[in-house]
Amino acid sequence: MSEFKCHHCRESLQGKKYVQKDNFNYCVTCFDAHCANICVECNKPIGADSKEVCYKERFWHNTCFKCSKCLQPLATETFVVWDNKILCNNCVSQQAFPKCKGCLKDIKQGEQSVEYKGTIWHKDCFVCSNCKEVIGTKTFFPKDEGFYCVACYDILFTKYCVKCNKPITSGGVSYQDQPWHSECFVCVNCSKELSEQRFTVMDDKIFCVDCYKNFIAKKCAGCKNPITGFGKGSNVVTHETNSWHDYCFNCKACSVNLANKHFVFHQEQIYCPDCAKKLA
Repeated sequence: MSEFKCHHCRESLQGKKYVQKDNFNYCVTCFDAHCANICVECNKPIGADSKEVCYKERFWHNTCFKCSKCLQPLATETFVVWDNKILCNNCVSQQAFPKCKGCLKDIKQGEQSVEYKGTIWHKDCFVCSNCKEVIGTKTFFPKDEGFYCVACYDILFTKYCVKCNKPITSGGVSYQDQPWHSECFVCVNCSKELSEQRFTVMDDKIFCVDCYKNFIAKKCAGCKNPITGFGKGSNVVTHETNSWHDYCFNCKACSVNLANKHFVFHQEQIYCPDCAKKLA
């Protein structure tokens, strides 16, 4: 059986008063010194023997939680946060009411409102920029200067994958101005994902480099290897039904490269004009 000790000083807590926080046990002294929350009003620790008020991850001694205007204690009273200040109901009623962004009228105490990035609306004035239906407190999407309900945002701005026709909610791939899910942009032969990978297209079908080389690419009449169009040999020489890497298009006799030069095609072989003259 594990010993019942303070998590910080390791002193025994048997028969002593202790405080539990984050699943650890502390003696009162260690809790006050190292674990207690700090009161935002007096900036002192809220000890184990003190009562605490918490609001939006901020903490006060219950005796420090007061109206910032009239100093009325509010630990057991209703209150309002106005401009990041704690106010009692009487004091907040004396404050200037904020203006609704939609109708430009006052938003009075008790009226339902919506706030977004420092701007405030009556709940019924917060409407979709497209269909004008009330958004209120429902989910919405900001776009440029407007706000859109889910349905309108989906219609106006959501991209749909050209392969599965489902919405692309994040990321994705764009090819020839068409959007794809990353998991949908794959080689038609081996299904390898091609996002950020080299690929090629043949007859509107997308292939990874390996599948294109092995199954689709023409073979060089010189070296017999695939002509992929990637890297070395991206330039191709074609004559009748044959194709060569440009660096393989050499005279059969003297091996001089004939890419972009005059040549003679004789009995399925390539010759420079000088070597061709020597043929029997």
